[in-house]
Amino acid sequence: MNQPKINLRKIFPVLFSFIVMGFVDIIGVATGYVKQDFALTDFIAQFLPMMVLLWFFVLSVPAGVLQDKFGKRNMLNVGMLIQAIGLGLPFVHYSFAMMFASFILLGIGNTVIQVSANPLLQDVTPSDKLASFMSTSQFVKAIISFSGPLLATFMAARLGNWKLVFAVYGITSLLAALWLSLTPIPETKPDRKPASFASCFGLLKNRFVALMALSIFLIVGAEVAINTNIANVLIAKYGVPLETAAIGISFFFAGETISRFLGAIILNVIQPRLFLLLIVLLALLGIVGIFFAPSNGVAFAAIFLIGLGAGNMFPLIFSLALEKMPERANEISGLLIMAVSGGAVIPLVMGLVSTTVGPVASLSVVGACMLYILWVSLYVRKN
Repeated sequence: MNQPKINLRKIFPVLFSFIVMGFVDIIGVATGYVKQDFALTDFIAQFLPMMVLLWFFVLSVPAGVLQDKFGKRNMLNVGMLIQAIGLGLPFVHYSFAMMFASFILLGIGNTVIQVSANPLLQDVTPSDKLASFMSTSQFVKAIISFSGPLLATFMAARLGNWKLVFAVYGITSLLAALWLSLTPIPETKPDRKPASFASCFGLLKNRFVALMALSIFLIVGAEVAINTNIANVLIAKYGVPLETAAIGISFFFAGETISRFLGAIILNVIQPRLFLLLIVLLALLGIVGIFFAPSNGVAFAAIFLIGLGAGNMFPLIFSLALEKMPERANEISGLLIMAVSGGAVIPLVMGLVSTTVGPVASLSVVGACMLYILWVSLYVRKN
């Protein structure tokens, strides 16, 4: 049989939307600048990133239902436009209230982007290449996430205005929406009743879908937990200053970025189910390595291993879920993106364990998440 050809003219504008998707990770460094500019307390400042993460829980399923009616490309363009408006608000008037509104629109727009981009990528990609292209898309997103703080720092140091990174991101979002709107993409339209809230949440009765949703919840939660807590673990175990401990975060993101680049290549020769098992074992090896690392240098290497393992878990789980029920891609995408809200829950659990037991012991929370993913990887290989 002839394999479907890869149409790069359709794939490139969809992949470009993953660049726009990565813009949301600027909220970390932006929160720091807003806190400094308006002399906010730590407590008040944390409401800004919360306003972004909140919408993943609230709007993911409604966005999935709407795109089943209006189309994935149309919804993706709407998401990029909403995000562009949010990024432009600080230039209308720079105040804490306006930044609050900016973060809300950024969260709403990015939620729609994440719900729509993944199933649209499925429509322009041959089925046997979906896992590889999803890893490629996450690699692209990781590059943007990694470079965003550097760009903001450059804007502040050289041009005297960190907010210019919002202008760059906003204009790019508009250009991405224009490019996609000019690209005709035939979307799959399953022969069934339109999606509804009941049909979407009803998918959780399917054991496979429920396992995939919980997997996304724990994967994203573990990633955010490492990002926000690993420095405390290193300080507690090795007594290093914060500046040294923070390097561990860079090692984790470096591991994830390299993992996604390599994953896009490796998944052309290894089945996704086998690859998922291998990377979970690699991540668990890294977690155990931190517990027994005799120095912070060895711990950095172990953190890098965790990043190598964790980097491809999200795209693999997502592709496996879409592959299982492609005719329900919109609803599944909404459920899985809603599960991204695990990034707000798991770090709190890790913080609670850190406060009550100790920072090093809190790493067991991430270990528990990975043990669940290990079980899921064994389950999907059997089923």
